[in-house]
Amino acid sequence: MAYGGDFSDLDDMMRRDRTAIETLGRPLEHSGKPLVVTSGTLVMPAGRETTEKDEPDAAGIAAFRIAGERACLSFATRGVRTSVVRLAPTVHGPEDHGFIPMLIATARKTGVSAYIGDGANRWPAVHRLDAAVLFRLAVEKAPAGSVLHGVAESGVTLKSIAETIARGLDLPTVSLTPDEAATHFVSPFMATAYGFDGPVSSSCTQELLGWSPSYPTLLEDLEHGDYLVTPAARTA
Repeated sequence: MAYGGDFSDLDDMMRRDRTAIETLGRPLEHSGKPLVVTSGTLVMPAGRETTEKDEPDAAGIAAFRIAGERACLSFATRGVRTSVVRLAPTVHGPEDHGFIPMLIATARKTGVSAYIGDGANRWPAVHRLDAAVLFRLAVEKAPAGSVLHGVAESGVTLKSIAETIARGLDLPTVSLTPDEAATHFVSPFMATAYGFDGPVSSSCTQELLGWSPSYPTLLEDLEHGDYLVTPAARTA
C-alpha cells in the first residue's frame, strides 16, 4: 500500500498505489517470479458472505483499493506470478495499531464501549502470524492471477467485540445511531467502517494453498492478549 493514511484525496491515493505496483511489476515481466500485493476485505460488497470469486464493490468504502488490485493482476498475463492478498480489517496480535486499538482508545476516552445499531454487523479477522504464513505461501506457490483472502474468522460481530472490550475495561456498552457514531469515533470514515457488515470466506484460499489458520481468535486475543493493558503498564 503506497498511498499512506491520508484519505483527503482518494484519486491521488489510487494513482500512487497503482504507480508503485506497476513500478514493482515491470522489472518482473516474463520472469515467472512472484509479486504479492496487499489489499483488504473491506473492498468486498456488504451484507453477505463473499468469496475470492466475487467482484469487489466499485461503490464501496474501500473502492480506492481496486485500482491497485487490478494493476497487480494485470501482470499475470505478462509472465509474473501475481497474487492479491485481501486482509481482514483486523489483523490482530501483539502491538497491533489498527482498527481494534482505535476502538479501545475511543472507549477509554469516552467511558463507553460502543457499537452501531444492534451491533450484528460482522467483521472478518485474522491473527498476524496466520497472515504471515499466508504471505509466505503466496510467495512460494500461489498461481498467477490469484486472489486470496487473509481471513481466519469469516465474521465476528461488532457487538461481541464491544462487549469484550467493555468487560476488560469495566465499562458499559452503548448502541449508537449512525449519526451519533459519526461524532463518537475518530472520523466519519471510521464510523462507517465500524458499522460495515462484511463477512468473508477464505475457503478457496485455504484449499488452494493448504493454509490452515491456527492462532488465537480475535476475542481470545482481546481477553488474553495485550490489547487492554494500559499504555503505562505496557512500557513499565
